[in-house]
Amino acid sequence: MTRSWKRLFTGIAAALTLTAGSTVSAVPAHAATPFAEIDPATAQQFTLDPVSSFDGQPENSFDVYGEAIKAVEAGGAITRKDSNALLASGGWSTGTPGLCHDTGLSASLSPSGFCWKKGDDLSSSYNSVGGWTPQGITGSYDAQPGGLVDGHTAFLASWHFSRDMHTSTPKPNEFARVSLVNADNGKITYDNLLLVEPTGSVADGNGNFRAVKGIHADGVVWYGNKVFVASGRWLQVYDLQHIWQVADTGREAVGITDGVSSARWSAYALPMIGKYRTTGADTEACVVRTGTTPCLNSLSLDRTGQDGLVSAEYVRGGAGGRVIRWPLNYLTALPTTTEPSGRGVSHATRGFTSPVWDMQGATTNGTTWYMSGTCPTGVGGGSGDPVASYSCIHRALPNNAPSVYTTSPVYTQNLGYAPQTKRIWGLNERINTTTGIRVVFSITG
Repeated sequence: MTRSWKRLFTGIAAALTLTAGSTVSAVPAHAATPFAEIDPATAQQFTLDPVSSFDGQPENSFDVYGEAIKAVEAGGAITRKDSNALLASGGWSTGTPGLCHDTGLSASLSPSGFCWKKGDDLSSSYNSVGGWTPQGITGSYDAQPGGLVDGHTAFLASWHFSRDMHTSTPKPNEFARVSLVNADNGKITYDNLLLVEPTGSVADGNGNFRAVKGIHADGVVWYGNKVFVASGRWLQVYDLQHIWQVADTGREAVGITDGVSSARWSAYALPMIGKYRTTGADTEACVVRTGTTPCLNSLSLDRTGQDGLVSAEYVRGGAGGRVIRWPLNYLTALPTTTEPSGRGVSHATRGFTSPVWDMQGATTNGTTWYMSGTCPTGVGGGSGDPVASYSCIHRALPNNAPSVYTTSPVYTQNLGYAPQTKRIWGLNERINTTTGIRVVFSITG
C-alpha cells in the first residue's frame, strides 16, 4: 500500500522523541486516545459471507471453485503439487539471510530477518514496465502450532503487481502472487505462485483458470494448508495442497490454451478455493466506515484461546481503523460457522478502534497489541530514504493508549506474532530502484 506519509499520531504528546533505532517507554499524555474495545454485540454483527454471484446467481463460492478445480486437474494440463514438494525441492529464487538494509529497529529487540533477491528488492510499480510490491507476511509459525511445516521453517508473503499509474493505460492491482520461502539451514530460497481463479466444470470438460484481478493482496495468513489473502472487502482462500505447476513458463498468458498451461512467466499457479465478503453485494466497494462492513487491509493470526484471524483497516492520513478478530475452526481451517458444511457465514467475536495513524498491520501475543503505522511528530527521522522516514511499531493493552515500541523499516506493512519464539514478524513495501530498501524482519515481542 504505497500511501501518503503523515507524521501524526493521535493522542501522543508532541514532545515525545525517539532516537532512530531505539525503543520508547514514555507514558502517553493524559488525554491520549486509547486502543478501545468495540462493544461485543456490535463486533458480532461483522460477518464473513462465502456466498457470491456467479452468472448472476448467488452460490457458495467454495462449491463453484471446488468444481472448477476438479475440472482443471482432471484435464491434465497442469501438474498438481503441494507446499512440501516445493519446500523440499528448493526455490527458483534466492534471497539473502540477514537484514541487508537499515531498518531503524531497536538493537535491544534483537532484530533479524532476510532480504529478497535483487530483482524483487528493486521492483517498482511506478515505471514503464511495472513491478511487484510486497504487502503481507506469514509463515510456518502461523501454519502449525509447532512452528514448522513438514519439518521446514518457511514463510509466505503476498504481493500485488501494478503498471505505471502515469501512462495512458495504468493498471493498478493487475496481478497478485504469493512467495513460498524455504528458510532452512541459514539459506533463503523461494518460489512465486501466481494467484488464479479456476473456471469451468467437470461435466462440461472446460476446466481453465485466469489471473485474479483487482486485488491488492493487503494481508496474508497461512493456517494449516489454507492461505487467506485479504483485499479490501474480500477474504480469499487458497489451499497449498493444490499448487499447479504449469507446462510453459515462457508465456505471458494466464490459463490453458490448446491444452498448454501457463501463468505469466511463473512456474506455478495457486487457485482460489473460496472467498468471503464483508458486505452483502459483490459489487460494493470497500470504504472504511463506522458500520458493520469492515475493510480487510491486513491480516495476522492469534493462537491464544480459540484460534482467530485478526484483520485491520487502513485509514489514509488518519486514525480510527478497526482491528477485528474472526474465529477459526481448526478442523476445517476456515472461519467458524454453524453451517454443517463448515463453509457458511462467520461472525466476528471481538474488535477494537485504533488511534494509530495510517495503520498498516496489527497483531497480538494474547495480551499486548502491536500496530504498524505513522510515527509521532518528531519521531522516526533519519531513515536515509529521500522521501520517507521510518515507520513505527506501536503497542498497547486493550483500552489503553499506545506508545511507540520501536521505529521500523520505511512503510512497514503487515505484522505477525510467532508464539513459539515470542517474536514479531513484519515486512516493508518501500521502493528504492537504485539500492533497494525492502526487508522481512523479526524482533522480540
